[in-house]
Amino acid sequence: MSYNPADITHPADLSAHEQGTGPVRAHHPVYKDFLPPCNYACPAGENIQAWLALVQSGYYQQAWQQIMRDNPMPAVHGRVCYHPCETQCNREQLDGAVSIHAIERFLGDKALAENWQVTVDFEPTGKRILVVGAGPSGLSAAYHLARLGHKVVIYEAGPVAGGMMRFGIPAYRLPRHELEFEIQRIVSLGVEIVLNRKVDNLLADKKEGNFDAVFVAVGAHLSKRIDIPARDASKMLDAITFLRDASAGNTPLLGRKVAIYGGGNTAMDAARTAKRLGADEAYIIYRRDRDHMPAHSFEADEALEEGVKINWLRSIKEMDDSSIKVEIMALDAKGVAQPTGQYETLDADALILAVGQDTDTRFLRSVTGIEFKSDDTVIVDSSMRTGVDGIFAGGDMVPSERTVTTAVGHGKKAARHIDAWLRSTRYIAQPKHGLVTYEKLHIWYQTDAEQKHQAHIPPQQRTESFSEIVAGLDTTEATFEAQRCFSCGNCFECDGCFGACPEKAIVKLGPGNRYRYDYDLCTGCAVCFEQCPCHAIEMVAEQRD
Repeated sequence: MSYNPADITHPADLSAHEQGTGPVRAHHPVYKDFLPPCNYACPAGENIQAWLALVQSGYYQQAWQQIMRDNPMPAVHGRVCYHPCETQCNREQLDGAVSIHAIERFLGDKALAENWQVTVDFEPTGKRILVVGAGPSGLSAAYHLARLGHKVVIYEAGPVAGGMMRFGIPAYRLPRHELEFEIQRIVSLGVEIVLNRKVDNLLADKKEGNFDAVFVAVGAHLSKRIDIPARDASKMLDAITFLRDASAGNTPLLGRKVAIYGGGNTAMDAARTAKRLGADEAYIIYRRDRDHMPAHSFEADEALEEGVKINWLRSIKEMDDSSIKVEIMALDAKGVAQPTGQYETLDADALILAVGQDTDTRFLRSVTGIEFKSDDTVIVDSSMRTGVDGIFAGGDMVPSERTVTTAVGHGKKAARHIDAWLRSTRYIAQPKHGLVTYEKLHIWYQTDAEQKHQAHIPPQQRTESFSEIVAGLDTTEATFEAQRCFSCGNCFECDGCFGACPEKAIVKLGPGNRYRYDYDLCTGCAVCFEQCPCHAIEMVAEQRD
């Protein structure tokens, strides 16, 4: 039975006469799938609700395989993703969001422990694709292209793969064993990674390697510079180089007191890393207040727990060999930090600058047709394609949010469009269903189930090493946490409609097949609609001749 979404009406909006039931039925129910807010918010495009349902039933490997359709590194993402899916989770408005990232980490770690593998989905196509950069976006694109049957070669300028996952995220947040294992799983699909291979002439490399298409994802590895008068420039480091050196074991000499300038996640990581490298005191200087900092709140909380101090509303004016002169700022009526003309001096043996990152796209300037924004990011269209046919780009080097998950999503999207382009077709994404928000749910069953929290190493022990500070969930905890999902917008066969229908107009179709309506019996009373906990039923106006 067809219907027009514009005809959908909430029965409560109608008078008793207008509603009509039985022979004068004005509306009838239909089963309909909607979009859960977790799926909608995921930058990697995961079908979160689908793999949560599999975890609920104990089908852990199937759940992992479902994740792997969209994201090749769940053990990584379960640790470093800032989980916007949980921010949007409807359960957040009741007793706390489902801990989606913790369940994803559980599946990712279980896959590593049991050596689960994925397979190539298509026969070899004979097509060759060059990927520039072995960071999250490049690895994601390579993975998806390999599963589509293409031969992928990655040119990576550095000595190891991983990009900012390896050099920008400290080991206490992302252990290297898990990262390396998930990279090697991608390699096992036939992806070739050529290390220490910098690309200077893209078109020449494309021609020389006989590549049919290119995906460029070089990342943002250049720290932004600001002009701070300093008598001893050697006392000033950039955060990206500092974190890279620390990751590689090349510990820089910092001194006892280390200042970090900036308010983002990189600043928090630099300060926490300095503490682990032996600094007696690590403090952050940020020109705005906490409400306006770009760092995620939990990042700041963890830094503070580890003894990092944060000097809000301070701007650096100059630095000498043992101190930093800062100006005290004040917020104006619009919340913008303004100088006050008041100064103070802070002791510091070294200063780490964490004021943002840029991407080095100079090697693309010689490619006619590629266009850039003023910040040197590359302009791409909705298919991640540059202005040059066959050259695509993604990750931090295109205008977007700079997170690992966003970069992985770019890689998947680009892979689909590259595959379509190679096949002389177009990739057209399926239209999204309507979004289900909390007020559309009818939660009538027992919901007293608080979130299972991951254990943390005590703050006083964290700075003694780079050991991972967050523990994962065990099988019982992960299964319980998955069972907290409301299945927003999609029928999970609770039998609520079946039991509530006074006319026995609902027919069960068997496990996994949901239900259907017998409209010869249905009176349009809307009882099924009003009790459906996940809002998988709509009332549709009858079509009258």
